[in-house]
Amino acid sequence: MQVTETLNEGLKRKLSVVIPKSDLTTRLEARLDDLKSRANIKGFRPGKVPAAHLRKVYGKSAMAEVLQDAINATVADALTARSERAAAQPKVDLPEDQGVINEVLDGVSDLAFDVSYEILPAVQLVDFKGLSLDKPVVDVTDEDLAKELERVFRQNRGYEAKGDDGVVEVGDNLGLSFVGKVDGNPFPGGTSDHAHLVVGSGDFIPGFEDQLVGMKKNETRVVKVTFPADYNREELRGKNAEFDVTVLHIDAPNAGELNDEFAVRLGLENLEALRTTIREQMGNAYASMSRQAVKRQILDALDDKHKFDVPEQLVDAEFDTIWQRVEHEVKDHGRAFEDEGTTEEEARAQYRKIAERRVRLGLVIAEIGNTNKIEVTEDEHQQALIAEVRRFPGQEQQVYDYYRKNPQALAGLRAPVFENKVVDYIAELATQTEKKMSREELSKLIQDEGDDVPEEHHH
Repeated sequence: MQVTETLNEGLKRKLSVVIPKSDLTTRLEARLDDLKSRANIKGFRPGKVPAAHLRKVYGKSAMAEVLQDAINATVADALTARSERAAAQPKVDLPEDQGVINEVLDGVSDLAFDVSYEILPAVQLVDFKGLSLDKPVVDVTDEDLAKELERVFRQNRGYEAKGDDGVVEVGDNLGLSFVGKVDGNPFPGGTSDHAHLVVGSGDFIPGFEDQLVGMKKNETRVVKVTFPADYNREELRGKNAEFDVTVLHIDAPNAGELNDEFAVRLGLENLEALRTTIREQMGNAYASMSRQAVKRQILDALDDKHKFDVPEQLVDAEFDTIWQRVEHEVKDHGRAFEDEGTTEEEARAQYRKIAERRVRLGLVIAEIGNTNKIEVTEDEHQQALIAEVRRFPGQEQQVYDYYRKNPQALAGLRAPVFENKVVDYIAELATQTEKKMSREELSKLIQDEGDDVPEEHHH
């Protein structure tokens, strides 16, 4: 084969490749020879079909297969010879003239084609050992424990529908539909067709629940509230809002008390054992949130320390995945970009940056993992599969079968495990300083974490 480089710009490459007709003919003879032993043609015994007859019957189709194999092998060999790794599947441009292709298929012409691709950049790792990280620590307070215990009690005591004449009282479990407006305009996330709320739980904005007391089923009322100054969505902080609220159903709590008998009903020895279990669960949840916050700091530090061009193809693919989700959100919730104080153009530019960050971090993480021999064991891969299957109660078998039949999807489960192992490796080398904070502060710290964590690209 002859390979001539026609473009070398940044990460972009283009090669002009020629495969001689003699090479294609040799490959065709080998293919026909293989067919000869297997061909089942009427009038000939297996393995005894003359080569000329085989060429007549299979020539064109066998040559088409030979071309495809020859192209794949030649492109792979060319990249190996150049010590390059393509970021994605190289693009092959064959001659457009069918007459030229026919001459190649007939074995009278060489095959000439162009191949375009982007290479994976060489990642020069910056020293990340000894990073200084804040490790959030949240204590489970007696007040938090009491609130969670009350929530578990509310959730498990059960409810019974009130009659049509029933009115809303503190402790009732309601079905609500509502439309929230700020300055007369509905705002994103402020609308629901059927939300559930236990009156007095404090789950909704302060002042919202009190105004529902005394309402009847199917009644509509305007509820006026002010968003707290520390609300988790910046654009709504301190804003006055009005909600058109309709009560869909009113369910009163069943009789019962939060005592040993209730704990036994949940399968625990007594109320104290229930308290201990909940305290442990809350502690585990806070520890998991803390790990997320540490991971975010590590990713930010890696992003800050590593600046290099990334392949556009990978960024395009990542952006498309993100943008599909964004459009889905916009359409499903009847939102517009203007509602979020932005435009589609600005949003695209912002998500493009996020896609680029994800790709770059994915490459850095892959390099750190490869350099330090960090691997996902078969056992860890299986654990990831089990965890994924458990996310779909009642559909476990279908989900398991899907992954069993889709090796690519199954391989995809390795990526988050690999990423977490690399992050844990860096965290162990880092200097972590414990920083006490409240649950609310920690929640705020990680609330927007999902936007720009990487999607790994292992090569």
